[in-house]
Amino acid sequence: LGKCLLSPIVLAAYAYNRSLSELGPGGRGEDEPGVLCQLFAFLMAFFGLAPTLLLLAMALECWLSLGHPYFYRRHLTRRLGATLGPAAAGLCALFCALPLLGFGVPMQYCPGTWCFIRMAGGGPSQLGFPVLYASLMGLLVLAIVACNVSSMRHLYGMARRQPRRGAPPATAPRMEELDHLVLLGLMTVLFTVCSLPLIIRAYMGAFAADFNENADLSALRFLSVNSIVDPWVFIIFRTSVFRTFVRRFCRRLS
Repeated sequence: LGKCLLSPIVLAAYAYNRSLSELGPGGRGEDEPGVLCQLFAFLMAFFGLAPTLLLLAMALECWLSLGHPYFYRRHLTRRLGATLGPAAAGLCALFCALPLLGFGVPMQYCPGTWCFIRMAGGGPSQLGFPVLYASLMGLLVLAIVACNVSSMRHLYGMARRQPRRGAPPATAPRMEELDHLVLLGLMTVLFTVCSLPLIIRAYMGAFAADFNENADLSALRFLSVNSIVDPWVFIIFRTSVFRTFVRRFCRRLS
């Protein structure tokens, strides 16, 4: 959904050879970006935070189902899962709308086809939101990594305890748990690597007064790469050829 909403705006800017503020003027001041740029910054912030919150919900569910199955069976219902998505999206929308109300400043980035929240070169009222945004992202990343590492530990224990069917107990463990273990590990590393640059840039801009537009743009691109690559990692890993390769590699390690 984020790619479908944001990509047409970028393509229109390139097609007309104009910046986002020129395509959608209407800012309250001369230095303030246009309405389209403000909308773009809101969507970028929202689709950076909302999927992270949903990933945390998925990581918590995985951790509870593996580590605390009785609690999971009793308290986690389909109704709770159905209400969690809209509730997370609503909270993220309210939080990311704060710059539109004056707490934080949307900024157009070079070459004029990107807009995001200003992360350096402003006063406390302007830099308070990016620091808060980065802190929230950092807490979500830490929580997701902790849940996934715990889930991987449980999966590894299951794989060690359950040998393959029809094989002696001394042979290699069943590979089903290892399939999920490797997939979870890959997605955790990918998510962490893609999320950390934006968090680091927000703190450097606020506390070290490091105004580097190219570095900020690279951090935003890293954040965008995660939502593009993650589904491909999942799709490719679920193919039989790749899973056979992983299983052979794990058997050699064993």
